[in-house]
Amino acid sequence: MTEFTSSLGEPGEPLPAGMPRLERLDKDDCLRLISPGGVGRVAFNNPAGPVILPVNYTIEDNAVLFRTALGGPMDADLRTGVEGAEFMVAFEVDHIDESTREGWSVLVRGGAHHITDRDRAEAEASGVESWAGGERELYIRIAPVDITGRRIRHA
Repeated sequence: MTEFTSSLGEPGEPLPAGMPRLERLDKDDCLRLISPGGVGRVAFNNPAGPVILPVNYTIEDNAVLFRTALGGPMDADLRTGVEGAEFMVAFEVDHIDESTREGWSVLVRGGAHHITDRDRAEAEASGVESWAGGERELYIRIAPVDITGRRIRHA
């Protein structure tokens, strides 16, 4: 973790009691925080502009895995139409404790890959389930090219 500097003093000086401290999380810390799975948000551009959608996810081999409807809007929006080309997305997970005003946020950026039939058994074994109603037979994997995060704590 790297501590951000603040306008309250020189780097390395202790912050006054009760002041928030913003820390940069390394990749391993980020993966540890998001590895239990749960709910995250997928962000991408579609023809109408930026979109952010909640999904239930799991982490498999350091990649994000989630399910959506085959033929649905996210299926179409995350296809490039070019064999082997990736549609770049962002995926965000956070945890905030409003009572202590502390929390963390992790951002994963990478290509969204539709899981093919030959890899489907592995995706199904992940156990990722969608809370949304209806059929969610399409698995999408986000292969990270960048994983960053921050945590806010009080000194």
